[in-house]
Amino acid sequence: MDVKAVVFNAGKEEYAIPIPFVISIEKVENVNHIPHLPSYMRGIIKSRGTLIPVLDLGNILYHSHIAINDEVRMIVIHTDELAFGLLVKEAQEILEIPSEALKQIGLVAYHKTKYFSSVANLEDRLITMIDPNSMLEVLEGVKEIKDYLIKQQQEA
Repeated sequence: MDVKAVVFNAGKEEYAIPIPFVISIEKVENVNHIPHLPSYMRGIIKSRGTLIPVLDLGNILYHSHIAINDEVRMIVIHTDELAFGLLVKEAQEILEIPSEALKQIGLVAYHKTKYFSSVANLEDRLITMIDPNSMLEVLEGVKEIKDYLIKQQQEA
């Protein structure tokens, strides 16, 4: 079965997240910074009336923050555990990826990169597929962040 996915940049590489996880793609505005959070977390933002954490994909992958400018986008993602915004350098396109182009890679065996579910081996490019559920399992501090956001919503 073919996979429809949002393709974006982080660093010089292309990555993609399957469309069923994507709520929206937005410009980055008014991120409320919160002290003492993990370095990959830029803060929280209110999106469609809900508080969501904003994660920096550049920091998660390369330990370097994405500088917010006109090209940077926030992909709002919904998982079983948590809705969150993912900062990416540029959300390029929505692409239908043929299932036969998706190749499993050994990197999923490594616990810190198990969120790379496969690589789309296309004619003129490689796109690494990201599983948002697995990403949340790997990142330190996600449980505490989820608990904090639930508490904030109860107090609002």
